[in-house]
Amino acid sequence: MAPSRPGPTVPPARHDLASFFGALEGRVLEALWKRDAPASVRDLQADFPEAAYTTLMTTLDRLHRKGVLERLKAGRAFLYRPRYTSEELRARLASDTLRRLLGADHVAIEPIVSFFVDAVSRHDREVLDHLEQLVQARRRHASDKA
Repeated sequence: MAPSRPGPTVPPARHDLASFFGALEGRVLEALWKRDAPASVRDLQADFPEAAYTTLMTTLDRLHRKGVLERLKAGRAFLYRPRYTSEELRARLASDTLRRLLGADHVAIEPIVSFFVDAVSRHDREVLDHLEQLVQARRRHASDKA
């Protein structure tokens, strides 16, 4: 048997949304979360000097169409504000991803579930214990309904 080699080093999780949104979309979301009020394209321009006005306008419209931003009419302009807090959006994205994975058949998700349990057990025994308690509680609840 060949000696096992360590896997690649994984950098600490970044708090950006690059895996779900483009780089500019993620930066625009971050800029909007820092504001106390809705913002127009013109309001955001100073935060994005490298981006053309029309690029920023298109990015805001795209985020609105994706359901991430609310858009309000203010005269001839639109004002944008996040529909969710940063934490709420990340939770929704994680939930949607997990729901899609769990929609796959048992054989397809087995490696993912196995990896998750291995990753949790390497990092935090308490989380693994809590996960086991949740599974047992769900099973009891399901058997009570049957």
